[in-house]
Amino acid sequence: MTKFAIKTMNAISPVGLQRLDRDRFDVGTDIESPRAILLRSADLHSVELPPQLYAVARAGAGTNNIPVDKLAALGIPVFNTPGANANAVKELVIAGMLLAARNLYHAADYTRSLVADQGLSGKELELRVEAGKKKFAGFELPGRTLGVVGLGSIGVLVANAAQSLALKVLGYDPAVTIKNAWQLSPSVEQVTSVEELFSRADMVTLHVPLVEGTRGMVDAARIALMPSGGVVLNFARGGVVDEGAVLAALDSGHLRCYVNDFPTVAGAVHPRVIALPHLGASTGEAEDNCAVMAVDQLSDYLLNGNIRNAVNFPEVVMTRQPGTTRLGMFNENKPNMIGQITAALAEAGLNVAEFTNKAKGEYAYTLVDVEGAVHDELKEQILAIDGIVRARKIDG
Repeated sequence: MTKFAIKTMNAISPVGLQRLDRDRFDVGTDIESPRAILLRSADLHSVELPPQLYAVARAGAGTNNIPVDKLAALGIPVFNTPGANANAVKELVIAGMLLAARNLYHAADYTRSLVADQGLSGKELELRVEAGKKKFAGFELPGRTLGVVGLGSIGVLVANAAQSLALKVLGYDPAVTIKNAWQLSPSVEQVTSVEELFSRADMVTLHVPLVEGTRGMVDAARIALMPSGGVVLNFARGGVVDEGAVLAALDSGHLRCYVNDFPTVAGAVHPRVIALPHLGASTGEAEDNCAVMAVDQLSDYLLNGNIRNAVNFPEVVMTRQPGTTRLGMFNENKPNMIGQITAALAEAGLNVAEFTNKAKGEYAYTLVDVEGAVHDELKEQILAIDGIVRARKIDG
């Protein structure tokens, strides 16, 4: 049986790593020729990837640190863990709303400064606390309107939790999945445009990936649509917000507060910005969940060729047929690829027991179980087909 070497490029929760059978996997930071890479935040864009690499798995949702398109062209799936950290981020969003609504962050700073900087104590401290507290008067959440942009795993949890706090909730996501739509509270009003959401929301929270269509989506024009005194919360990606536009709106008083998880030099020192040190998934539970999900998906692919939650290839899962040999093939998404693959199998005298082919964008993935032995000559014949990117015999 093949033994797979997996290189870890960040600290990965042992709860996940212990699920890897050491008879089938070597795991460590010092692996020199890995078949797979397991990471969190390590940047792969400038890393020279080994030619024998089969897969990359990120214990987290975002994949901006991974050259996804480059890996797709090489027939290397990139796995992520959508939803594994959703509760952790949801809790942070709710905390952010409360911090902004009640001025808790700046109020705590004020109290600390009275003692640490001014050395007050006793009656003098009590008097200054009472005198100063009116500067931090806030507002309550019930009756306010929260706009949720992006109704994926996190956005749905945030929307549902906000309703339990008696907020009116608007949601926007033109590509919401059927699964997430079913999980969304029926009381959440789904709007048909980002502009409508901004124009009606006292607070807006963002839960979208950073892609060309979302970069800078919170700009001056959309901020201007919000009621005066609005709050923007960004626990998605820094780039989805035009920071200059947000800071200008804070300076003018049109925005009350900007809560985010992506500190910048300008934002970190602004008195109306609450910038957290990327705490979104920083809980023990979230790190465990992400590690378990990433490890399970990676091991299933290495051992069985199954693809679940790859950002650059379709989901292909097939139960192994007893007494068969499995092949996995990546190819360009163009006509007659299946015909050429099955012709090569027939020429080799192999009967197909099970066959699955699915496409996603420019590429497709094929899993096939055949009755009989697969020799290296067949693999080379398949690789010679124009449009085949990669082929692998999967021992299991």
